Amino acid sequence: MNTADAKRILETALICSTQPLPVRELRVLFDDELGADTIKSLLLELQEDWSQRGLELVSVATGWRFQSRPELRDHLDRLHPEKPPRYTRAALETLAIIAYRQPVTRGDMEDIRGVTINSLILKQLEDRNWVEVIGHRETVGRPALYATTRQFLDDLGLASLDQLPVIESPAQQGALIDALEQASGGDQPALPIDESSVETAEAVSEAETEAVAETLPEPEPETLPEPEPEPEPEPEPEPELQSSSPIEPDAEPDEVDITVVSSGTRP
Repeated sequence: MNTADAKRILETALICSTQPLPVRELRVLFDDELGADTIKSLLLELQEDWSQRGLELVSVATGWRFQSRPELRDHLDRLHPEKPPRYTRAALETLAIIAYRQPVTRGDMEDIRGVTINSLILKQLEDRNWVEVIGHRETVGRPALYATTRQFLDDLGLASLDQLPVIESPAQQGALIDALEQASGGDQPALPIDESSVETAEAVSEAETEAVAETLPEPEPETLPEPEPEPEPEPEPEPELQSSSPIEPDAEPDEVDITVVSSGTRP
């Protein structure tokens, strides 16, 4: 088999595959007649052949694959105008901590971020197959140790963790978060906002309210009407003096039949 035929076979297999193909699987195409070094050499030549096309051949953590070039992404997105759900800033920061400090526990992440991490963030990062539990720390409670997966490297187009950009300034950290946000595109559920985001939103809302209140004119003090004078109470009439033994008007004596009986003997 000549080199041109071998490259055409490799090219067809990689374009038709939905997943990256490692070299050991590509050897099956040739019934192990070609060694791993020969296949790697052919892949590099094929990579050079596609250097001026819309697709590029790249090596990622799980193998080799064809993918569209980043500068053409805006044009391809027009075929799917609906924007996929995006991950929250808190989730991407948590993912970045795991990627650069792995293996780490949830307590380590909370110490670095300075806030409590919602357990749903870690669960959905696991569901996305970006992080996984690789063991437990030998300490009180034996907390789980989190690390990134090979799928995480594939989605970022990296072959190993050594290819992660070096973060030396906040601007570089922001660029990494933006790259993670772009890689999170797809039919994936959006992560909920954690408590810290809610608190931040409330603080911003309070600040906006105060700013609006400062722009408003101060209300003029209300002038209360003077109370009407209360009418003077009328003097109460003095009670008539009454004697302790009231004098009643003379009453005519009742007529009384008086029979005088003289004493003595009867006649």
